[in-house]
Amino acid sequence: MTLRDGLVTHPSVVQRYQHLVESGSLASDPVQMKVAATLDQLIGEICDKRLARKSSALGWLFAKRSRAHEAVRGLYIHGGVGRGKTMLMDLFYELVPAEHKRRAHFNDFMADAHDRIARHRAALKSGETRQSDPIPPVAAALAKEAWVLCFDEFTVTDIADAMILSRLFSALFERGVVLVATSNVAPEDLYRDGLNRGLFLSFIGILRQHTRVLELDAHTDYRMQKLNRIPVYLTPDDEAADRQMDEAWEAMADGRPAEARSLTVKGRKLVVPQAVDAAARFSFADLCERPLGARDYLALAAAFDTIFIDHVPVMDLRRRNEAKRFILLIDTLYDNRARLYLSAAAAPEALYTATTGTEAFEFERTVSRLIEMQSHDWLAQVRRKNGVEADAGMSVAARAG
Repeated sequence: MTLRDGLVTHPSVVQRYQHLVESGSLASDPVQMKVAATLDQLIGEICDKRLARKSSALGWLFAKRSRAHEAVRGLYIHGGVGRGKTMLMDLFYELVPAEHKRRAHFNDFMADAHDRIARHRAALKSGETRQSDPIPPVAAALAKEAWVLCFDEFTVTDIADAMILSRLFSALFERGVVLVATSNVAPEDLYRDGLNRGLFLSFIGILRQHTRVLELDAHTDYRMQKLNRIPVYLTPDDEAADRQMDEAWEAMADGRPAEARSLTVKGRKLVVPQAVDAAARFSFADLCERPLGARDYLALAAAFDTIFIDHVPVMDLRRRNEAKRFILLIDTLYDNRARLYLSAAAAPEALYTATTGTEAFEFERTVSRLIEMQSHDWLAQVRRKNGVEADAGMSVAARAG
């Protein structure tokens, strides 16, 4: 450990993890410690790669020329919800000494990739380029911007993503990109039951070839331990819940009139029925029964830091599409540290009743996140875009209860 600006620094994931345990922020977990050590090993391999690149011109002297061209295998960390995968990956991202690195939610990254592909096709149509295949130039640009990629919640539910993953990531790996990803499922379960899944299966082999697969099989869901809940998740969805939601909304508005707004997303209008400053209110039907996707929810999270959702129903296989959108919506709000007020027909663990299909796996993460987003800890740390302190939102929750 060294001192920097009067603070103790921790140069490895293991040391940072141990410090969090010693400070009482985490409970010691041997499985998490094993993952931390593997992440440190990867940092060492990345450092060796950088040194080999720098010295490759003098390879005849240092005998490192061949090492400069060796690929570094990344990590794919999977396990149940609330096991600490994201926390460990974030420690790695903070400490890995790569100037060009990127940490993103997987859905955000794929939206960016599709945008780049669309721009390339437009350039081809206008005669600005002769290259008909957009994947190589898009991969080259992405690799130039970041050769260490960290993905939180690696999941594949969109057929448009599934169809390009093999080619896109083959091109990225060929350019030396190192991938570190977290997921709730093993590689073999990605895009399970997805449309035309046979066309996706080659990607699983590519992923296993270029990453080491590690299961974080700790038995404790650390999110579920946060039971100091604030009444921001209201169930059952009855008149009492409606009253509490209205009271919370009125307290948030603090006398200011609500108005309808619209956001422009890729040339389309996303209607916001009620908005006051950085708070917006929707029904479940507004957000999940319409053909909305990742871009819409990202725009919503960018514009508002507090979201009210009324009347979330219990979902089953007949409402699979709505469940997919709800999973994506909660992922986006969680990743952007939004404050969520919600009325629902059932508790989080009873909102999705199907036991088969990809959504059944994915909804486990949604349940855990909905529970965490009710906690004092969550509401104390959420980011407020309009400069209002988090305590203001907590007081609103208290008045709603």
